[in-house]
Amino acid sequence: MKLTSVEICAGAGGQSSGLEKAGFEHSAVVELDPDACETLRLNRPEWDIIEKDVHDFDGRPYRGVDLLAGGVPCPPFSIAGKQLGADDERDLFPEALRLVEEISPKAVLLENVRGLAGSRFDNYRTQILERLEDLGYHHHWHLFNSSEFGVPQLRPRFILIALKPDVDSFFDWPSAVTTAPTVGETLHELMAQDGWSGADAWAERANGIAPTLVGGSRKHGGPDLGPTRARAGWLKLGVDGRSIANHAPTASDPIEHTPKLTLDMTARIQGFDPAWKFFGKKTAAYRQIGNAFPPPVAQAMGESVATAIKEAASAERRAALRSVAS
Repeated sequence: MKLTSVEICAGAGGQSSGLEKAGFEHSAVVELDPDACETLRLNRPEWDIIEKDVHDFDGRPYRGVDLLAGGVPCPPFSIAGKQLGADDERDLFPEALRLVEEISPKAVLLENVRGLAGSRFDNYRTQILERLEDLGYHHHWHLFNSSEFGVPQLRPRFILIALKPDVDSFFDWPSAVTTAPTVGETLHELMAQDGWSGADAWAERANGIAPTLVGGSRKHGGPDLGPTRARAGWLKLGVDGRSIANHAPTASDPIEHTPKLTLDMTARIQGFDPAWKFFGKKTAAYRQIGNAFPPPVAQAMGESVATAIKEAASAERRAALRSVAS
């Protein structure tokens, strides 16, 4: 059974690539940022990449696809920001709800930062859920850590899944699949690739999961691993988080060297496939990586949704056969 999806606010393809592995074919992938769109085209030229503001995207031609997915912008709800919620012009939940109405998918998958789970947004969440109920959906909202799905960083995500009633009957949240590998286990190969003699000892010290990567925005943030607290967490793992390196440590670096991460290393921390490439200069590429939805988490969520859709379709076919037989 072929499953189709439309994704908004796709960024550099973290959610897209995860949903692809879960079995979804993308009917449309919508993203405004030109660099991220070039990343998507670089990796999946066969996809229909629509470089457009979500406000200007018409969902009606895609009516009936199986899944509407997206990572709506987090600044309105981020603890690091002003948490303006619905008063923030970057809040795209209203547009997502408009597209739910226009497309009428079997399922909806939207992810955001954990700040949206805070008590100050209780009324806002209630409004979203009431609108989904009006549109005929049952809904589930849950906070997960990305490390629960094998990603070597904490990266909490607040995930909303809404489903048509027949599909909802078969839905279960995915279970944690594995213990996340440590930063050392994840990056040892890349740290050692240019002959650094300290790679083995470094990997043993980097024996925990990472703080959440922070990509920043065009207005704020640069090629570093996040604010002061995040950089302190990285330093405990033996990583200098003040900037992104152009290359891995080399044979000329001392054993006790405190390395910086390269773009490839940050992509590994996010759970991207090593073959996934990023367009743009260092700051633009890191912004895409640091803001991504980790592909393994997207895959796990997508597989649960796909299973529910397929089981609902099977149940409908069995009911139709019984009706004919009677």
